Amino acid sequence: MRRTLFLWLGCLLWLAACGESATESRLSSPTPAPPTPVPTVLSAVMPTAVMTTTVVPTATTPILSQVDAMLNQLVEANQFSGSVLIAQAGKVLVSKGYGLADQAKNLPNTPQTKFRLGSLTKPFTALAVLMLQAQGALDVQDPICNYLPDCPPAWQAITIHHLLTHTAGLPNFTDFPDYEASKHLLTTPEQTISRFQDNPLDFAPGEGWNYSNSGYIVLGSIIEQAAGQPYADFLQTRIFTPLGMTSTGYEDDASQLAIGYADGATVADMIDMSIPFAAGGLYATVEDLYLWDQALATEKLLPQALLDAMFTPWAAIPESNGLHYGYGWLVGEQFGHQVVGHNGGIEGFATSFMRFPNEQVVIIALSNLQATNPDALSKQLAQIVFGAVGQ
Repeated sequence: MRRTLFLWLGCLLWLAACGESATESRLSSPTPAPPTPVPTVLSAVMPTAVMTTTVVPTATTPILSQVDAMLNQLVEANQFSGSVLIAQAGKVLVSKGYGLADQAKNLPNTPQTKFRLGSLTKPFTALAVLMLQAQGALDVQDPICNYLPDCPPAWQAITIHHLLTHTAGLPNFTDFPDYEASKHLLTTPEQTISRFQDNPLDFAPGEGWNYSNSGYIVLGSIIEQAAGQPYADFLQTRIFTPLGMTSTGYEDDASQLAIGYADGATVADMIDMSIPFAAGGLYATVEDLYLWDQALATEKLLPQALLDAMFTPWAAIPESNGLHYGYGWLVGEQFGHQVVGHNGGIEGFATSFMRFPNEQVVIIALSNLQATNPDALSKQLAQIVFGAVGQ
């Protein structure tokens, strides 16, 4: 779980705060005033540079042919294998698979292929929290100890807001020396929390920023306490089923997913998905994620005030050239346009989800090749969509 979770290098790179490397992401704000208007991927990388070229998509841009040319080249170079969906204003411009979902069976990737999402799970976890706030079951300003039995004294000042924005100071358990040895073991959320609950905080709540998979594990536990049902069941009944996301869920059976490869034909080392939990345990297809994207542009899941809060740049990310973290989302600018998104990485998989809300553009890329660089891939796809290739 140390793969880059939401890298957007040069545009939106995600901070490998949990040690997310080419193997797997180890699933990472200041306390603002109350809202006024996320290998498993246990690690993440943060966006850095901001590009200022102002371009807009045009109907004459041969997006599909350019995407095909780029991705086929990456497939040949063993740098990508997966599925991509690009849409603008409700029109799907690209929806296609590249490479193989299962090399042994010569099974191709398609828009219906299921991939592990890694830290792209975090925006769903944040959404679940805000849905519970909408129904009055919790509030993001609540102390987390209201929902946790045997809450450590050092956690008394931590709020749900701090967990959502990676400003709680919880040490990232996927960076612990014993993480690799334990990632194959079936583990309850309570057992995972016990691994870091007695460790000192990295900083006082609200006084720093550090991508932490630990915080999103705790959020999963809070969701279960507030909802009175398992995390997976809440997401299924409140998000996936209502949106018709029939190929999305919390993984408990990998047999229906693409095979994750470390590089070339080497099957990646796998982890027990009880470890990433609410920080990186989901799977989906590009088509299902597009249904989610469309719902996020409406009030079907949340009232507008909470949607605005979700995408608010609450926490400045250090050394990122102005990028911020919202509630489960990275918030920044690319090509002179507002963009929100998140990357994911987990053994054998790399993912990227970018939304340009003002232009109604979404770019979704899911890969079953760990060697894929989600930062570079999302940047190249965005350049094609906005007609900025070479700029």
